[in-house]
Amino acid sequence: MEWFEAIILGLVQGLTEFLPVSSSGHLVIGRELLGIEESGDLVFEVTVHAATVLSTIVVFRHQIWSLLKGLFKFRYNDETDYILKICVSMIPVFIVGVFFKTQVEGLFESIFVVGVALVMTAVLLFFSDMASRPGRPSLAPASEARNGISYWQAFAVGLGQAFAVVPGLSRSGTTISVGLICGVKRNVMAQFSFLMVLVPILGETFLQIVGGEMVESSVGVLPLALGFLSAFLSGLFACKVMIALVKKAKLSWFALYCAVVALLIFIFG
Repeated sequence: MEWFEAIILGLVQGLTEFLPVSSSGHLVIGRELLGIEESGDLVFEVTVHAATVLSTIVVFRHQIWSLLKGLFKFRYNDETDYILKICVSMIPVFIVGVFFKTQVEGLFESIFVVGVALVMTAVLLFFSDMASRPGRPSLAPASEARNGISYWQAFAVGLGQAFAVVPGLSRSGTTISVGLICGVKRNVMAQFSFLMVLVPILGETFLQIVGGEMVESSVGVLPLALGFLSAFLSGLFACKVMIALVKKAKLSWFALYCAVVALLIFIFG
């Protein structure tokens, strides 16, 4: 991978991470368009995901600090409740990461998989947009749960995140859609969706560093560094601008975008 290709892919990651259009799927598409051979590992993908996680921490630093202060009061309060629900949401993706890592890595080699997953994302976004319209009955009113989300809803959203390891199946789109279908309000899901990914991505990055995968990767240090910087800076911009868009915009527009991209993949891929 050349340095300028790493910058382009970093920009793609940063700009698409916070929209329900699958950043990992767009990375695969970007590789295909640039003619970059599959490296055989997910080091670059994890690196640029870690960069956007860092941008999320910067944007949500006040909320994160508030949660940490509440946690260290050592009593069950709103902050402790919220953190515990984030922990519950991480259980499914932890299981996938431990037992199915090799199978997941193999999915990144096929652009056809991305196309199919984008169709699934489009269907899920459209259905959740219909289900969350005012006046439609929900499975569980969010007002009945502390912090706007219950433990079972957090686990259901976590299941969505676990399936979203498939490239093309948007993580933010899947988690937000599952939350909306389960009765969580959109503004609650927008924040919860972005905060719940912090620990899994940072944990995966740490394991790769400790396990020596960064050193063994076929991607050079310079492309990794430039990709990280590019994803971080574009992620800062996208996080601030796009979160408000996700909260207010109709998800069906993103569903249409995913469907069009999938169609182009099936035609030209």
